[in-house]
Amino acid sequence: MISLERFALNRITAPSLTLPQFYDLVAELGLHKVELRNDLGRGDVLDGMTPAEATALAGSRGIEVISINALQKFNLASMRANAAGDLERLLDIAAGVGCPAIVLCPNNDGTDARGQEQREAETIDALAAFGPLFTRRRVFGYVEPLGFSISSLASLVVAQRAIRASGCRCYRIVLDTFHHHIGPDDEATVGGAYDVATTGLVHVSGVEADIPAGEYRDEHRVLVGQADRLGSRQQIRRLEALGYTGDYSFEPFSPAVQRLARPELLAALKTSLAYLRE
Repeated sequence: MISLERFALNRITAPSLTLPQFYDLVAELGLHKVELRNDLGRGDVLDGMTPAEATALAGSRGIEVISINALQKFNLASMRANAAGDLERLLDIAAGVGCPAIVLCPNNDGTDARGQEQREAETIDALAAFGPLFTRRRVFGYVEPLGFSISSLASLVVAQRAIRASGCRCYRIVLDTFHHHIGPDDEATVGGAYDVATTGLVHVSGVEADIPAGEYRDEHRVLVGQADRLGSRQQIRRLEALGYTGDYSFEPFSPAVQRLARPELLAALKTSLAYLRE
């Protein structure tokens, strides 16, 4: 059985809760790890708290912040200056709350006219440019391939190759069970062309909608149960067999999960945790 200590809750699970309420929910689940976000409400990672206040709050609940989501469009050269400024601000917050990692999301826009070669080159350039910033702050950058057809970085293998080409050692990869399922890599990729040791974090969600995989969107991402079409539990078992020892973080975007009343959400999370850990 996978240790409960290796599971985290991404704040997207319950975006309407205040930070104290969210931490209370996490603690009641018996968890101690969270991912914070900069895309909820006013985009304030700490809900208006100072880093010192947020750190004290987390400490009072036994909570550790394992990542902040996310630096968006990090691999779009035309947005490099803006991304660098956003990254500096996120690094300040991470340093203030003792967070070890920031998630980097690629450009995911259907109007992106760049060819694949240019997309990969700009990804490498961005990683090389941002690497010294991460290294100086002693924070990791977690590169998250998004499997959508319009994504500029959809493959774990391409992400791994870009990190190696950047020459920076401050990067790891987020393997998202949703994006891995809908993306270009097959199951043999993990443990084959993709080195599991490159993984810094695993995002976990499920899909139960009876629609083609090519139509899956964030709003379909629910908690993982027996009706999951992504095979997320099987993906986790494979990662465990291949030696992955890192954390798993729940990241359900579905309004059906987010709108659950607190007792129902707590029960649903406990059920999903039990299913994934067995």
